[in-house]
Amino acid sequence: MLMIQIRNISKNYAKQELFKNLSFKVNSGNRIGLVGRNGSGKSTIFKIILALESVDAGDVIIPKNYKIGTLKQHLTFSKTTLREEAALALSEEMQYDTYRVEKILFGLGFVQDDLDKDPLSFSGGFQIRINLAKLLVTQPNLLLLDEPTNYLDIVSLRWLKTFLRAFDGELIIITHNREFMDGVTTHTMGIVRKSIKLLEGDTHKFYEQLNTNDELHTKQKISQDKKVKELQEFIAKNKARASTAALAQSKVKQLEKMELLDDLGSDNSLEFNFNFKDTPAKVLLDVKDLSFGYTSDKVLFKDISFSLEKGKCLGIIGKNGKGKSTLLNTIAKELKQISGEVNYHTSTSFAHFGQTNINHLSDKSTVIDEIYLGNPKLSEASVRAICGAMMFSGDSAKKNISLLSGGEKSRVMLGQILAKDVNLLFLDEPTNHLDMESIEALTLAIKKFKGSVVIVTHSEELLKRVCDRLVIFAKDGAEYFDGGYELFLEKIGWEDEDESTKTKADADGQTEKTSKTNQKENKKLRAELVRQRNTQTSPLKKKVQKLEDEIMKIEELVQTHHKELIELSNSGDSAGLMELSKKVSSEEARVEELFEELEVEQTMFDELTNSYEKNILALG
Repeated sequence: MLMIQIRNISKNYAKQELFKNLSFKVNSGNRIGLVGRNGSGKSTIFKIILALESVDAGDVIIPKNYKIGTLKQHLTFSKTTLREEAALALSEEMQYDTYRVEKILFGLGFVQDDLDKDPLSFSGGFQIRINLAKLLVTQPNLLLLDEPTNYLDIVSLRWLKTFLRAFDGELIIITHNREFMDGVTTHTMGIVRKSIKLLEGDTHKFYEQLNTNDELHTKQKISQDKKVKELQEFIAKNKARASTAALAQSKVKQLEKMELLDDLGSDNSLEFNFNFKDTPAKVLLDVKDLSFGYTSDKVLFKDISFSLEKGKCLGIIGKNGKGKSTLLNTIAKELKQISGEVNYHTSTSFAHFGQTNINHLSDKSTVIDEIYLGNPKLSEASVRAICGAMMFSGDSAKKNISLLSGGEKSRVMLGQILAKDVNLLFLDEPTNHLDMESIEALTLAIKKFKGSVVIVTHSEELLKRVCDRLVIFAKDGAEYFDGGYELFLEKIGWEDEDESTKTKADADGQTEKTSKTNQKENKKLRAELVRQRNTQTSPLKKKVQKLEDEIMKIEELVQTHHKELIELSNSGDSAGLMELSKKVSSEEARVEELFEELEVEQTMFDELTNSYEKNILALG
């Protein structure tokens, strides 16, 4: 059943065209990830659907009584307790269903003691979560989530991912957290070169298909340009000669009938490497019994010890407010520890990317000025090259910092680091404000860096790809873990983090503590459900993979044959052309059949998976 339909919408700001003739539809159960470069118009599409902005052309068709919910960014609260504030979102007939409210709040990282606190007493990140809880309580048909992951820690992200997978409705989500998006969505939709493309599958499949289409388009464009040039040369040589004028005129008509392919526009891409300063040191950083607290009775971490060898990456992870950034700043010697030592090798040279460091940028300076501050000895050409790598080419490098967005300022900070020769990087949430493509470029740059890295991040994908050891902030402080993030999930995991005692209202308004026995039982039940899910979905997953592989194989063959068709067309081999055309038609028909089979198998897989996810979610 069709839920929402967008038809040929266009949007311009002054003389700048944002997009033109965009069309897509959202069907029942679709969970769509909306991707595109920063500034491509993703958030604008949300505003158009919500009737917060008008379109210059086109239609937005929304069924009657279809409820759309979106995460509010403005933090305004009218109640004096968290429980009452969240309950405001309940409909009149659900006013006494407070357990639903509490369960969502607990899932987002609040605990029992928080329920009677003033909403204004929470940090900005937790105030955002209050709005998210109020949205989820309303049970909308469609969720529009614009960067919901920005203020969530790993534990809350994992809960929200499970919640959205089991959400009984439609979803369109904008997030730069690629793993989160792929873990939640059924389809990917991208704004590319002012047009939109939608396909079933995750972001990896989307970009693979996009690259394949671009390659085919480029090859066809080259072949067509060659043909056009030949026709133009023939016309120029023969139009003045009486004996060949008629033939030249036929070529003119042939040229006029050709539908010329456009050049593919290219989006700016972030591509860079950190400059490594050579060092004889095997160990660049040695931390011994490090402790820090703002007061004697509020110690954030105690007796942390580790050594960081050259080429290794340490990830600092945990819930918000536990002290991750404080640990990084203490290691970087921006804060003074209570006790312990932080020792660098004499050849260690470090750079620090911090959330507060962005505030050090001068609004009156230009991008070029700020890059120079990273290394005043650099030539103008070198500074310009860094500006270009950070997507500030030409006159954009002369823009004042005051005119830049959060993402652009983050790129300036990265540019300052690129200007330095370093062998140790301190990175505090470096992916914030960067788009998906830029995060990929940053990930590759970290992987290629020959020095050492200490990174604070909530991105599970980044942790898995770059970190080989961790400092984990949990309820009892912080501990060093000699292994990567996947090993941590396998050996320890986040479940124990959420075993703090919580209470819930019963039917009579009474409360009872959740017993450890029930928690252990639920854990066993979850494990059994996971085992059953994997057993039942495994054959379907294999069928889906087999069908996808066969489709890709035939599509590659079709592409090769399309190229051969162009060559045969130019050679005039009619018989070969006809035979190959039949072959291509047969292959394309087979692809359609396989897609139909794939849709059936994928639907069965999704329905079975979602059914288990709901049961697993119900166990808490």
